[in-house]
Amino acid sequence: MPGNCCNDLQFDGIDPLYKRALIAVILINTVMFGIEMASGVQAESQALKADALDFLGDAATYALSLWAIGRAENTRANAALIKALSLFFMAAWVFGSTLYHFFYSNQPTAITMSTVGLLAFFANLVSVLLLMRYRNGDANVRSVWLCSRNDAIGNLMVIVAGFVVWKTGNAWPDLVAACILASLFLGSSIQIIRQALQEKNQAVTAES
Repeated sequence: MPGNCCNDLQFDGIDPLYKRALIAVILINTVMFGIEMASGVQAESQALKADALDFLGDAATYALSLWAIGRAENTRANAALIKALSLFFMAAWVFGSTLYHFFYSNQPTAITMSTVGLLAFFANLVSVLLLMRYRNGDANVRSVWLCSRNDAIGNLMVIVAGFVVWKTGNAWPDLVAACILASLFLGSSIQIIRQALQEKNQAVTAES
């Protein structure tokens, strides 16, 4: 029953309201990727670019989640694994690019960081509110919630980092924020992988 999805760990997304919420979140993430990446390049902010990349990854993986709804449990678990791997590679990219910018970066534009970070936060807050009642479910559904939650946390970090950059006059806060974001991606990736593998094992056992 859709209304009880938060209490049902096996909720698989088969709910018209959930699908509409997911489509809305995909559109929000796609628009914010363009805005935040352009701003990150202009402001030379690693934290903004890392967060923009997360928006792009989320839009793509949410589309995969939408496709997986209603399919076999093993298929849904595989979709979740793909999303988890995308988070892992995003974390690796952010760590690597942040290490590079540690040695070769200019000071990011603090005002742009905080302003765009605030806009991104409100966009993700809308996404979180749309998806909150669906935060528990199978790995496919839960991965959507974790990504949205991560985005909102990441946006707050970008805002804070922008303020500290402005106060201190150096790039360290931006680089630290990017590293913490990468750690958040990695942690969520591990959570999703564990749940997806567990569900794949359950599907194999049920078929035996």
